[in-house]
Amino acid sequence: MAKKTKLTKDKLIALYMDSVLDHNETPKSVYAFAKMNQFDESEFYAFYGSFEALESSIFETFFENTINTLEKSKDYKDYDDQNRLLSFYFTFFGNLTANRSYVSHSLSAAKGNLNTMKKLRPLRKMFLAFVDQLDLGGFEIKNKRIDDFKDNVVNESYWVQMLVTLKFWLDDDSADFEKTDLFIEKSIAASFELAQTKPLKSVVDFGKFLFKEKMGTR
Repeated sequence: MAKKTKLTKDKLIALYMDSVLDHNETPKSVYAFAKMNQFDESEFYAFYGSFEALESSIFETFFENTINTLEKSKDYKDYDDQNRLLSFYFTFFGNLTANRSYVSHSLSAAKGNLNTMKKLRPLRKMFLAFVDQLDLGGFEIKNKRIDDFKDNVVNESYWVQMLVTLKFWLDDDSADFEKTDLFIEKSIAASFELAQTKPLKSVVDFGKFLFKEKMGTR
């Protein structure tokens, strides 16, 4: 009799990602997935109620691993907020790159509209909580309700920036994703200068970069 798999959350995620990539599709059922990997179906439900919940958890795990890596860095706590955000992006997309085949497959159904994907909603919530802790610049308004609304708009704009970067990374075919690294540097510099109401240099620089990529010029 085959020995049953001792299941943990991380093990379950790894088995699921392998299954999706090996068969190029979501498993037909939890029962079939559990049987193929030699654990009881009930063990799956101890962690997740559905494959959809598991898929959302994978993107949460990428986020959590990113934060854990940053918090272990001796230098990170001394960074200003712009460099903290930059470090987050580079570390987060490093995690995505290490799992690019799965991420590309998982997001392929979005057809360019990543914001509609339910599996990214938990990531969005965690990301917004992260950027809310940062001083993203801008001006203060002497009205709490208006100031809170402004902060929400600013935070949401950074989520849009994250989605745009994610789409750029998915389409990036440069060696070692060098274009994505450059995109991250320029987009964050531009967003911080916009927040400080001195946008021209970084916005023009970023615009030139996008134009070159779009038109295929160098």
